[in-house]
Amino acid sequence: MEKRRSPKLKIAIIHPDLGIGGAERLIVDAAVELSLHGHNVHLFTAHHDKNRCFEETVAGPFPVTVYGGFLPRHIFYRFHAVSVVIPLLKMKRSAKIIFYCHFPDLLLAQHTTMLRRIYRRPIDMIEEATTGMADMLLVNSRFTASTFARTFRHLHSKGFEPAVLYPAVNVEQFNGPCTYRLNFLSVNRFERKKNLQLAISAFALLRSLKGDTLPGHELVEATLTIVGGYDKRLKENVEYLEELKRLAESEGVSDRVDFVTSCSTAERNKLLSECICVLYTPKDEHFGIVPLEAMAARKPVVACNSGGPVETIKHEVTGFLCDPNPLDFATSMAKLISNPEMAETMGKEAYHHVSENFSTKTFGEQLNHYVVDVHHRRIE
Repeated sequence: MEKRRSPKLKIAIIHPDLGIGGAERLIVDAAVELSLHGHNVHLFTAHHDKNRCFEETVAGPFPVTVYGGFLPRHIFYRFHAVSVVIPLLKMKRSAKIIFYCHFPDLLLAQHTTMLRRIYRRPIDMIEEATTGMADMLLVNSRFTASTFARTFRHLHSKGFEPAVLYPAVNVEQFNGPCTYRLNFLSVNRFERKKNLQLAISAFALLRSLKGDTLPGHELVEATLTIVGGYDKRLKENVEYLEELKRLAESEGVSDRVDFVTSCSTAERNKLLSECICVLYTPKDEHFGIVPLEAMAARKPVVACNSGGPVETIKHEVTGFLCDPNPLDFATSMAKLISNPEMAETMGKEAYHHVSENFSTKTFGEQLNHYVVDVHHRRIE
């Protein structure tokens, strides 16, 4: 049978805020890769700060249109459901809708009080109903897929199953020189859910092991660098950074911990190329792009043994999956210090693992397949 030619499509990608984060990185990668496949891509957003965004959104192969910046990102910090835009898009009957779900808003919104449970109930119902209106649903990990099934039980019972499309990393951006300084690196936004205090406490505990030394290594020389997306307009960013600084002071390591806010991509990549390993501290993270970036930079990752990292990190091969406590993290960190060859070997394995399974080329080919599939109405 003759193979059907891949059509060149008009594709609109809609995302609420083009800031700096894992979700935004995926949106940019999707736009770039679909453009490379010959499609006419146009990105739409409500918020786009050209001083705090990925470079491709300013000088990329696709236009970016900003509309609705006057609209609030949320109401009372909780009232939001991204999928409500789907029925509006369905008004154009010829349009096919692919909804990429990073994590159900139903779970992101805390139901901690009776009032919140009351006002969230109709929003949660709307989210499930509108999500089900998409022609195809993609999720970023098996962890998110299982969460989707538990959260949207009605859709799950009707056989509405999401497909897993892993985010990707541009491996080629890490082709520079690679060294292994005695510096531990954490890369995350300054938000409490990122659990950055674990990195500080583990680092402090590490320095107390065996009288501040491990065989052949002076731990007094070790440093911890915490790099994160930071916006002084966001109350949580400001408060959490101060909390972390106070924790470093109370743990007695403030002189060995460096906080870097909102550094450039080039600066972050340089830090990745020079560290001994990356500490990834969020628990039950939906996916986590940082471990991929670390492994692409030939660095092992020490991460919590839950969520997306379980699917991307090969335990004791490309890094360590640990219980989310300082002792487990510090023990894994000590292994890398006492055996530099292990760190280098893991780094090489990590690079090959990411190159084969999580490259932007692989991501683009899979996404293009789904897009063309929906266009031809062959939804599996």
